[in-house]
Amino acid sequence: MKKLGILVAVLLLLAAAAVAWIYLGIRQPFRGYSASEQFVDIPPGLGTKGIGERLVAAGVVRDTLTFRVAMRLEGRAARLKAGEYRFTDPMTPFDVIDKLRRGDVFVISTTFPEGLNVFEMAKIFESKGFGTAQSFVDAARSSEGYLFPDTYPLSRHTDAKKLVHLMRETFERELTPDIRAAAQTRGLSIPQLVTLASIVEKETGNASERPLVASVYENRLRLGMALQCDPTVIYALELTGHYDGNIRRDDLMIDSPYNTYRYPGLPPGPIASPGRASLEAVVHPADSDYLYFVSRNDGTHVFAKTLAEHTKNVQHFQVEYFRAGRTGKAGKAP
Repeated sequence: MKKLGILVAVLLLLAAAAVAWIYLGIRQPFRGYSASEQFVDIPPGLGTKGIGERLVAAGVVRDTLTFRVAMRLEGRAARLKAGEYRFTDPMTPFDVIDKLRRGDVFVISTTFPEGLNVFEMAKIFESKGFGTAQSFVDAARSSEGYLFPDTYPLSRHTDAKKLVHLMRETFERELTPDIRAAAQTRGLSIPQLVTLASIVEKETGNASERPLVASVYENRLRLGMALQCDPTVIYALELTGHYDGNIRRDDLMIDSPYNTYRYPGLPPGPIASPGRASLEAVVHPADSDYLYFVSRNDGTHVFAKTLAEHTKNVQHFQVEYFRAGRTGKAGKAP
C-alpha cells in the first residue's frame, strides 16, 4: 500500500506539472522565429489541427498541444478566418487565436487618387512591391479610364491582373444605374461619359468647379467647337514617350487623335480614371453659357462666355502672372 501511495503521489505530481506546463504555455508570450516578421497563410477550409501545425512550424506558437488547449478554452474554433497574417512580436496562444478570429489579415493599403492614367497608376503599383510598372501597364492596356480610383487593401501576392480586375469591378459598381440612366438621357454612351469625365477630372481638382467645367465642354461639343484641352495633348505625348512634364506651343500640333486642338469632338477614349464626382458632373453639368475658362493659379478657374472676355482673363491671370516671374498652370479651353 505504501508503494501504491507513492506511485499515486508521483502521478499526481506529474499531472500537476503537466497542467502547470500547459498553463504556462498558454499564458506566456512566445516568439520562435528569428526574422523581424513572420507571415502565415491560413487557407479557407483548414481545420484547427492544420492551423495549429502551420503556426507551430512558423514559430508563432510553441507547440500544437498548447494551441489545442487554448482553442478548447476559447471554444470558438469555427470562427477563425482564412487569410495571410503577419506576426512581429511575442504572443500567447490566446493572442494568436484572437488575431485569427478577428480576421486581422495583413494587407498593403494602396491609394490610387482620382485623375491618374495607367502609366501613373503603374508607378504606384511598382512602388508598393507588387510587381513591375510594365506588368501593370500590360494588364491595364484596354482599361484606361475604367480603373476606379480608390484605396484598396491588397494582399502581398496581388499581381497586376488581379488588381486591374478588382479596380474594373469597383468601377462597374460606382457607375450606378442612376448615372447610366442620366448619361443615356443626355445622349452619352458609357465610353463618351467616361472619356468626358476623365477630361473634367484632369482639368480641375476643385470639386465645386467640376459641373462648370463639364458645362464648358458640353457647350463646345454642342456648337462643334474644338475642346482644346491640354490634358489630352499631354496624354498624346505620354503615349509616344515624349512628355517631360511640360507642354509647349509646338506640342499643340502633335498629330494624334487625342490632340483636341487639331481634332474636334471627344478623343477616342479616356485619358485617365475619373472619380465619382466627375462622372456625376458630366451627367449633371451646370446650366451655363460658358465656353472658356482659365486658371487663377490658385487651384480655381475663372469662366467666360465670349472670346473677348476670356482674352482679358488670360491677360490678367496668366500673362501678368508670368511676367511677375511666377510659375503657374496655363489656362484651359482658350
